Amino acid sequence: MSVVLTVLSLIGFVALTAGTALFVAAEFSLTALERSTVEAHARDGDAPARMVRRAHRTLSFQLSGAQLGITITTLITGYIAEPVLARLLSPLLGATGLSESASAGISLALALVLATSLSMIYGELVPKNIAIAQPLATARVTAGPMIAFSVVFKWMIQFLNSTANWVVRRFGVEPAEELRSARSPQELGSLVRTSALRGSLDQRTALVMDRSLQFGERSAEELMTPRVKIESLDKSDTIADLIAAASSTGFSRFPVIDGDLDNTLGVVHVKQAFTHPAAERRTIPLYLLARPVPIVPASLDGDEVLERVRADGMQIALVVDEYGGTAGIVTMEDLIEEILGDVRDEHDEEEREVRRVGDGWDCSGLLRIDEVSRATGYDAPEGEYETLGGLVLTRLGRIPETGDEVVLPDSAHQHEPYDADRGGWIARVERMDGRRIDRVRLIPVDAETLHARTTPAEPAARDEVAPLVSENVERTEHSHG
Repeated sequence: MSVVLTVLSLIGFVALTAGTALFVAAEFSLTALERSTVEAHARDGDAPARMVRRAHRTLSFQLSGAQLGITITTLITGYIAEPVLARLLSPLLGATGLSESASAGISLALALVLATSLSMIYGELVPKNIAIAQPLATARVTAGPMIAFSVVFKWMIQFLNSTANWVVRRFGVEPAEELRSARSPQELGSLVRTSALRGSLDQRTALVMDRSLQFGERSAEELMTPRVKIESLDKSDTIADLIAAASSTGFSRFPVIDGDLDNTLGVVHVKQAFTHPAAERRTIPLYLLARPVPIVPASLDGDEVLERVRADGMQIALVVDEYGGTAGIVTMEDLIEEILGDVRDEHDEEEREVRRVGDGWDCSGLLRIDEVSRATGYDAPEGEYETLGGLVLTRLGRIPETGDEVVLPDSAHQHEPYDADRGGWIARVERMDGRRIDRVRLIPVDAETLHARTTPAEPAARDEVAPLVSENVERTEHSHG
């Protein structure tokens, strides 16, 4: 009789472990599934898919049922398995010469460890890993039994779930029956980048999607062509001057100004020139052709800027700063390039904003900080600057000259003391455009090179000079005293 009970207990142990595995698999598979995936498969019309949808729509209730099932099966497993395993192990330990009381205690401890380990591995860890790896297939197998168990123990699950929800509400959190299926742009962007890294999404497609998601977070100031790069025409210029400017610059649209860009009368397009006879083109002033265009604040978000530019026939808008001055212009080409990358035609200059060179990257000084990071890998800290030229100017503390070098900070160590032993990045001014930094060479260097090339403008040099300055100040004060 004891043999039969032992065999039945072992069968019960295996069955209960399988039950625990079913509840664990159901729990993890339902939480791993996206609502869109569930709905798409449910539309196919087969019964398991509809069961999965039903379980997913009552997720909180089903998870409570799974927790109840896991608790019940685990408790019964321990109640059945531990004494049976202890009875099987006790004679083996007694054969080693241990006393009856010692072998009984040790066998019970070993039975507890063995039963718990088997239940954890086969009842929890294995089904959990399977459910995470193949959530939909697992849910199709487990949803039916899970729903049946929930119906049988509905009264108990509702009581436990209501109690838990009451406690949760005391913490100021409203319980949710379903998982949140909506995603923020930041979450979608992270998902796109992860998919690209794992190879499930083409790199170029991922880049366009990521830029599209970030587009709405950009401001007009970040999207515009800055004031210093704008080619304009005076109100007294003629149609002939417009044609000549279009021929020399390759641009088709020009602001018409009265003195400077802060007094912009409107915008002219080169195609307007050809609506007038050639004989009159040297006599007709441009202010007669200038058309008003939208004026947007520098802080306006990218989506709204796109709407304003697209709604205007000239496909251009003036961007004004907080003081009412013209900060730049934004065109449809600027907006398209923000999503698709550099767009060029036969009139564009060959010089690109970022070029890979031997020891680093040759970059435009007007390149935005986030574009620098995306193109080169250099991660700049936040500061009172928007462009790479602004960062170099801030670090240098003066108007630079061609050939000036400066060590750049990185966001990971911006609040730490200067340490040349860490290695980093050097920026070298390659070309100036008046007082504006036109081209910058970004060079990643090791610790030895960084230490050797540190200039007196850098923190390391300033730290060495500071004591001398302080000493001179003290001497001066002493002499005046």
